[in-house]
This record gives sequence, structure tokens and C-alpha cells, in this order.
Amino acid sequence: MAANNKRRHVTTRFSFNWKLLILFFSVSISCVVVLAPLFRLHYYTNANNNSSRFTRSSISRVFNGPPKIAFLFLVRRNIPLDFLWGTFFQNGVVSRFSIYVHSTPGFVLDDSTTRSHFFKARQITNSIQVSWGESSMIQAEKLLLEAALEDPANQRFVLLSDSCVPLYNFSYVYDYVMASPRSFVDSFLDVKEGRYNPKMSPKIPREKWRKGSQWITLIRSHAEVVVDDDIIFSVFKKYCKRRPPIDSRKGKLNLKLQKQHNCIPDEHYVQTLLAMRDLEAELERRTLTYTLWNQSAAKKENQWHPMTFTYANANPQRIKDMKGINHVYYETEYRTEWCHSNSTSVPCFLFARKFSQGAAMRLLSEEVIGHFEVSAMLDTPP
Repeated sequence: MAANNKRRHVTTRFSFNWKLLILFFSVSISCVVVLAPLFRLHYYTNANNNSSRFTRSSISRVFNGPPKIAFLFLVRRNIPLDFLWGTFFQNGVVSRFSIYVHSTPGFVLDDSTTRSHFFKARQITNSIQVSWGESSMIQAEKLLLEAALEDPANQRFVLLSDSCVPLYNFSYVYDYVMASPRSFVDSFLDVKEGRYNPKMSPKIPREKWRKGSQWITLIRSHAEVVVDDDIIFSVFKKYCKRRPPIDSRKGKLNLKLQKQHNCIPDEHYVQTLLAMRDLEAELERRTLTYTLWNQSAAKKENQWHPMTFTYANANPQRIKDMKGINHVYYETEYRTEWCHSNSTSVPCFLFARKFSQGAAMRLLSEEVIGHFEVSAMLDTPP
């Protein structure tokens, strides 16, 4: 009797174990069936991304002719100073530069919208609507860089606004930029302003947080780093946002809104990304674009605004002073950045902003950037 009970107990346990085993395999097979497409999608996505990055990297040095500077214009709509830049490029060598323009989606640069043939049809076709102080600004920069990277001859990438002007002729700019194996990125520790959001950690640790000018000049490998990045960009989209302005209609809600971190993405993204990639040793940590900052009348907002140069104040002495600057002091780091290009002492700035059309005309009339053809101004687009 005891033996029968023992045998029945063993049989029951054996049957129960088999049921567990069958259940386990059924669940496992179901998981494989459900997850396989996801893993396959993830694999193919990564494979495609890695493949495109490998292909782009592998052709970075395969091109015929001289290396080129890609001039990347980030503009609102048209290019108001195209007559000045047209003269700049006219006095250059066509095989040594390329032009890319990010404008309003759907805007076309043609005979009716630009004075200079250098800009015709140079707008990228996948442009987006850009808002100041939003992540769309750095997304537009990435789109410009991505388009320029398609040409393997492009070895330097200069980001410019619609109010930027060159301070030298094309030959000087080309030799200056190409002589340096480094990128020119204004970058310093941001310790005074409350723009860093602790929620960015651990993907962006506080010690890697940087600030600097949006107007950068990159070597090709650094441009690839910016275009290929998704991780840091996604953190910026989520946590680096401009604080909304005070709205009297919102009453007490303004107090809550003003406690938010006031983060301007384009003043931090590239600098922080390159710091995260441990590439700061490969930088000249300064911008090539001169900006004169003055505190506006709206002191309550504690904001600094760039001064706009007009015909009256863009005089020869002012331009000479800009060209004579040979160092930049960074207060937060107690650092003086002496301006060098390939270990040679050079003027700090090749470009300047913000220039009105009148100020740009004065530069032309004094032939700061080369010989000026009056005919370039005869046909003025609407």
C-alpha cells in the first residue's frame, strides 16, 4: 500500500514537471515569435545606420581636386547680404568651396529671390520650421551638416547666419581655416547660469556641460559626430528648453514658469556633445565669428543681445579693431585663449555679425573682401 502511494506520488510529480516544462517552452516560443520582428527591426536599423556611417567615413578622404570649405547658411528666408557674399565668392576659387542654405520649408532661391548666382538652388530640400531657443535650431544645423557631408571634398564646415559678413577675402579665409587641423568651437564651462537640468544626468553629467557661440567651424570628423548623434540630441530635446516669457494674462502661473531652467539649445549642444566625446583636445576653443554684445534696455530679463552694425558704425576703424583682436578671455575658466591656427598667431575673427544691408554696402565700397562689381546690385530681388 505504501509502495503504491509512493509510486503514485512520483508519477504525479513527474507529470507535473512535464506540464511545467511544456508551459515554459510554450511561453518561450511565444516570446520569440513576438520579439523576433522587433529584434530584426533593431538589427536592421542599427546595421543601416552603421553602414551609412561607415560608408561616409570610408569616403571622407576619397575625392578629386582640392579640399573644400562648405559654407552653411542658416537663414530665416532669403539671404539679405547675398550681394556681399556674391562678391566674396566671385573673388574665390569655385573648386574650393560649396554652399548650402537652410531656409523656410518650400522657399526656393532663384532669380526672383537672390541677387547672386552662387546661391541659386542651394537650399536644402528637407528643411524644417525653426524657432529661436528651441531644439529645431540644432536640428537645422544637423541637416545642413548632413547635406554637406554628402560631398567627400568638403573638409571644413562653417556655420553662418543671415547677418554674417566676411572680414577678409576668400583666399585669406580659405588658407586660415584649412591650415588648422582643429575645429573652431567656442566652448567654456557654464557655471553662472542655471541652464543645466539635473534630469540630464547620467547621460550628460554636470562636469561635461558646456556653453559657447552657435557659430562654429568643424573639421569633417567632428561634423560626422554631430550628424550621427541621437542620444545627446534626444536629451536636449527633452530637457533643454527656453523659459517662456512673462505673460501678464497668466498671473501667478508666471512665478512657476520662471523657476524653469532657461536653456538655449544652440548655445550648448555642439560644445557639450564634443566634450562628452572627449574631443576638446582637438578644438581651438573659440569662434571665428565676432559678435558685439550689449545689455538691452530689457534688463529685467537679464538677457544680452548682439549689437547690429549699421552704415554709420561699420566704419574702417571699427573693422580694423575687429581684425586686430588676438585673444579672448573666458571669465568662468580664468582662461585667455590666444588665437592660433596651426600654432601660428593669427587674428581671432574671420567673420562678424550682425550687419545690416547698409553696413554690408560700406564693406563693399571699401573693398574689404575684394573688388566690387556695381552690376551685382543693379537687379534687386523683391
